[in-house]
Amino acid sequence: MRSHAVMRLGDALLAAGAHKQPKLTSKLLTLLANSFAATALFLTTLLFTTLLFTGFSHAAEVTLRMHHFLPATSLDQEGWMEPWAEKIEKESNGRIKVSIYPSMQLGGKPQQLFDQARNGIVDIIWTLPGYTPSRFQMTSVFELPFVASSAEATSQAFHTFIEKYAPEEYQDVHVLSLHTHAAGSFHILGKPIEQIADLESLKIRAPTRASGEALRLLGANPLFMPAPEVPQAISKGVINAALLPFEVVPSLKLDELAESHTLLSGARGLYTATFILAMNKKKYDSLPDDLKAIIDQNSGIALSKQIGKAMDDFEKVGIALAKKNGNHFYSINADQLKEWENRVKPVREDWVAKVNSQNKNGEYLLRQAEDLVTQYEKSRQL
Repeated sequence: MRSHAVMRLGDALLAAGAHKQPKLTSKLLTLLANSFAATALFLTTLLFTTLLFTGFSHAAEVTLRMHHFLPATSLDQEGWMEPWAEKIEKESNGRIKVSIYPSMQLGGKPQQLFDQARNGIVDIIWTLPGYTPSRFQMTSVFELPFVASSAEATSQAFHTFIEKYAPEEYQDVHVLSLHTHAAGSFHILGKPIEQIADLESLKIRAPTRASGEALRLLGANPLFMPAPEVPQAISKGVINAALLPFEVVPSLKLDELAESHTLLSGARGLYTATFILAMNKKKYDSLPDDLKAIIDQNSGIALSKQIGKAMDDFEKVGIALAKKNGNHFYSINADQLKEWENRVKPVREDWVAKVNSQNKNGEYLLRQAEDLVTQYEKSRQL
């Protein structure tokens, strides 16, 4: 395309002397035409070179579809998933792209996420093993009452424990991270929970089998459901309260739906939930070695620690939102906790018995899990 300046120059030449010097004008026009052609060739070459080095070199060789059950606005997606995906893309010079699909956008239910990764329906999933507890018996030790401490310490303990004592539980996938959230609290609509007697006959959302059994022993009526179903269940009166970490308060709008919140004091919580970030094995194995190295550098116990710490930080966000909304806060103190601990002992004993029935030493493994939590908690506080 001719520039306006060149067009004006040609017009001026024609007006000034075309009728007097036709041969000269013809030569000038030929020179201009050649100049246009050369300019066009130069610009085309420049454009192709620019695309080659800025666009084509960064085109993703591998796109990994990551599927999870929380909204895109959740603290989890914004707080650690997106930064993790961006870090992998940057370190691979754009050769790996992680596309995140929240809210089960690729289909299925949260309980099916693990199998979606195992079967290659998606490439990466983030889910709770506790949604299918019978498959992950050793994992559930960290979901027992009064085992978990901070998410940072418990996540590292969980990752180490599985690698050492039960790697077979996740042999069907490539594990990227094993972690937990912070110890859960009660989020209540209606009469608050100030003591153990207040739990009597309350319909409370239970996230795991162990927490459900603990609630039953404490006098409540547990109802199992994935976290995304909680808002509707509370608003419709299906449940009176939910046992959840404050981390999900913003995404589930529990600061608006709940009127009060009850926390348990003490070093260990009534419950936590375990999580797995896993990749389809065949997809991982298909990567070239240099791209596998990028994935490896951004997974393992270091990632578990990082996510755990983020989970602890997210608790502060959820608590701040609930306080801003004017919600009431209650705490079960150390003296009251003794009664809670005694009531739920059968849950721990039942886990030990089931593990013993598998020709393993349940008491030893429970003790190892608790010792690992203590070990990482001490190092966290240094």
